[in-house]
Amino acid sequence: MSAEEDNGVTVTPPERLAIGIAFGNSNSSIAHTGSDGKPVVIANEEGDRQIPSVLSYIEGEEFHGNQAKTQLIRNSKNTVAYFRDYIGKSFDSIDPSASHASAHPQKHDKTVAFSIHDTSSESPNTVTVQEIASRHLKRLISSASDFLGQSVNAVVITVPTNFSEDQKKELEAAARDAKVELLQFIPEPIAAALAYDARPETEVRDKIIVVADLGGTRSDVTVLASRGGMYSILATSHDYEFAGQNLDQVLIDHFAKEFIKKNKSDPRENPRGLAKLKHESEATKKALSLGTNATISIESLSEGIDFSSTVNRIRYETLANKVFGGITRLIEDTVKKAELDLLDVDEVILSGGTSHTPKIASNIATIFSQTTRVLAPSTLATAINPSELTARGAAIQASLVQEFDVDDIVQSAHPMVTVAPHLHNAIGVLLLSGDASRGIFRPVLDPETPVPAKRTVTFATPREGGDVLIKICEGIRDIKVTKPEPKPKTNGATVKDADEDDSDMSDSDEEEEEEDLRERAWKVGTELAEVAIKGVKKGGKVEITLNVNAELGLQVVAREVGSKTGVRGVVEKPEH
Repeated sequence: MSAEEDNGVTVTPPERLAIGIAFGNSNSSIAHTGSDGKPVVIANEEGDRQIPSVLSYIEGEEFHGNQAKTQLIRNSKNTVAYFRDYIGKSFDSIDPSASHASAHPQKHDKTVAFSIHDTSSESPNTVTVQEIASRHLKRLISSASDFLGQSVNAVVITVPTNFSEDQKKELEAAARDAKVELLQFIPEPIAAALAYDARPETEVRDKIIVVADLGGTRSDVTVLASRGGMYSILATSHDYEFAGQNLDQVLIDHFAKEFIKKNKSDPRENPRGLAKLKHESEATKKALSLGTNATISIESLSEGIDFSSTVNRIRYETLANKVFGGITRLIEDTVKKAELDLLDVDEVILSGGTSHTPKIASNIATIFSQTTRVLAPSTLATAINPSELTARGAAIQASLVQEFDVDDIVQSAHPMVTVAPHLHNAIGVLLLSGDASRGIFRPVLDPETPVPAKRTVTFATPREGGDVLIKICEGIRDIKVTKPEPKPKTNGATVKDADEDDSDMSDSDEEEEEEDLRERAWKVGTELAEVAIKGVKKGGKVEITLNVNAELGLQVVAREVGSKTGVRGVVEKPEH
């Protein structure tokens, strides 16, 4: 940070203490990276690390987080919830259905506001969504400052990939009102990927990542290309029909039907009864993510009648099968939107509170190949808590940029810097030796690699050595489909009566025989260059360096490992 002059006196700005904030529509988290380089998610005064994005007011006193969320039952009109997605939008463009059980959004000038009793005055006040966001940020920053024992004065905030520039500007204004310096916005899926890739044991490699951010009110799926530690967003999808609140609704309806059967009245018709049922159903959903059974107990649910019931995980998964299927289809559709095949995906990262549900992870694992890693608590013992992923990633980013000048941070996020040209196809090599006319294509620079880019790889040559011809070619993704060989039929089989079970078994076997084997493969495209290395030693190796500049011009250097001389070639940039 640079010093400034004030009336001839050099003024050094205070040292930054930056944190990461995951600002969610349902819950928020705060995290800080310590001197050991490890991000830690910070608990608020109540010990909560997932802090509901909720504010509530009683006689002028402000409640926040879980304390405010409990007021949705008794004080819903003065409780503001699910407001993040309203920031920077006009009233006519929002869907207010998420706020039906809390303070209702209202039209105010060109923005959204709430009419609430946030003071001891008898008259309600109109409070804009920007002011609500600022108050929420102040409480988060206060909790972080108390935990760290120092005043937090800078933040990196996560935002969805579809957050508009207007929304970012209004959220930035809310941060200024909260008396903190906004260093940077970071997209939620990139924050989640960074949380995994920044771990010391993680090997940085080129890969395709699907980040499924499954929150309380929405599900966002993003396909990322990670190339040399840089992330590029290839496709995104957003859905409000298959999220945590939809799983809550499944349990709400299930328990309501049980109550109706016993008491002939519907607790959902009473706002307070519905709020109680929603609160306990959400707790039941979380319990079923950890155990196989859960019990619900609500005092005076409707008409003064108490209610209790038990549900097991199998029953819950059956009831919620439609929601689970919708999440899986959303992921499949987003991969297709990126013009990729499911076989192209190397990792699937599950983020957000709803990702704790084991059935979601197991369903997702079935649509990908066995080589695809699904990073979720139920599929990987070393998985990071999905609820903490984005906050951890934001904290890591905050630690990286907090020493930079503001101008440098702004410049690094300028479109001319971040929207770099990418390779559409892979660039790789074909090694040919002796009389061989065909070789195996090996990608060196994967598709979607931002340029400029440089990669060096080493290949073993045939044991006998000799002359080696190297062709530099484009590679095009392909899926190789292999039909399995039919099982031989048994000759001389005796005829017997076949019951229904036997016929079912037979049909099942035939279906298995008809299932094709799909593998990821490469098709050789345009040949870009050709170089030859003569007299390679027996058992020698060849080192090849490909360097693509910002204009997509290609430089090739090939040499035998251990040799001081090599072959160099240049391919001019394409006309288009």
